[in-house]
Amino acid sequence: MLASRSPQRRAILEQLGIPFEVRPVEIGEIAEGPAVVAATENARRKALAAASAVPGRAVLGVDTVVTLGTRLYGKPADREEARGTLEALSGRSHRVVSAIALVGTPGLAAPAVAVASESTRVSFRTLDDVLLEWYLAGEEWRERAGAYAIQGRGAALVRRIDGDYLNVVGLPAAALLDLWPGLLGGST
Repeated sequence: MLASRSPQRRAILEQLGIPFEVRPVEIGEIAEGPAVVAATENARRKALAAASAVPGRAVLGVDTVVTLGTRLYGKPADREEARGTLEALSGRSHRVVSAIALVGTPGLAAPAVAVASESTRVSFRTLDDVLLEWYLAGEEWRERAGAYAIQGRGAALVRRIDGDYLNVVGLPAAALLDLWPGLLGGST
């Protein structure tokens, strides 16, 4: 069970051939503090909320935040907030932190939650007004932590990444498979 409505997370699980159902949940998300702490708590809350609705099922909660220094950048509320986020990231390196939380997996006693996180460094090109307007006009920034999608037009904003590309997309597959080693072997 995937406690997310993210099409990117669904696509990654499908790419890996992992069967799942989607069960999005609404929770109050932490939007400040250390990135790993915020992302982990948000992922944990999502997994537990979905698990309470479907007892006995394995549930995956995921949260991704973008951090520059101590500031967290979640999903922008509107175009102007997206512009401000992208201007802040322009010409600089930031971290994309994703956390995953598993509930109800084999070998994990209820109500225990297994968690893991991944951090990837992303360096942006210097974004001029033409590039910013082009990107904002495509509206890909909507519902995206840090106001960009690296797997889409957002690739034009990025100079380089150091770390897990799928983490930047929204689901660190290697961390998931490390946390649940039997997942690909059919132990769901």
